[in-house]
Amino acid sequence: MEDRIEGRNPVAEALKSGRNIDKLYIKKGQNQGSIIPIIAMAKKKGIQITEVDSHKLDSMSETGAHQGVIALCAAAEYKTVEDILNIAKEKGEPPFIVILDRVTDPRNLGSVIRTANCAGVHGVIISKHDSVGLTSVCAKASAGAVEYTPVARVNNLAKTIDELKKQNIWVTGADASGERELYEADLKGAVAIVIGSEGEGISRLVLDKCDFKVKIPMKGNVNSLNASVAAALFIYEAARQNR
Repeated sequence: MEDRIEGRNPVAEALKSGRNIDKLYIKKGQNQGSIIPIIAMAKKKGIQITEVDSHKLDSMSETGAHQGVIALCAAAEYKTVEDILNIAKEKGEPPFIVILDRVTDPRNLGSVIRTANCAGVHGVIISKHDSVGLTSVCAKASAGAVEYTPVARVNNLAKTIDELKKQNIWVTGADASGERELYEADLKGAVAIVIGSEGEGISRLVLDKCDFKVKIPMKGNVNSLNASVAAALFIYEAARQNR
């Protein structure tokens, strides 16, 4: 289970202190009193807020005194995109980045972070919206890699991709409509690999920002791979090309 903070005062203090909070659960219909500044602070920080009924909060509560608000906290500290770029610079290596779009399974996120660490990826970028964060389930699936591979959480993936391209980083989208297959693609040098969710893939807005799209060759009856498996194939092909 994720680390959680319950009650209005504890949650308010956690927000003020800058604690990494992934998600805030608020009781439906609460719109007055001390909950107002809590909601305002969460919105300012870009924290996802979900309204649920009292039964849901009761089932989530470990203290029995949630006062209509529960915060789920990150199991590791988030970094910035600048931190990731600085790591590459300090190592004297071209930036090697993985971007995950709408990946909601914490096990998939953890698995990608684990592979990224093993392959020498400088960092992983996820969205604050429509994506899972660094939960304890994610941390466990990463086999501890969340402590070593920086994960940046951004408000707008499309805008972040634009910023990376200004740094002369090629952005590759893993998509079945790709004009070339993975083993024919040039992944040398500074590269960011975008992986989408299972089922939905990469969102149209993010896909349109990619410099080129690459597909994994499929020979069987099933035409898709688990997101973390697809990410591993792309990550290690890029690592091979940059040896």
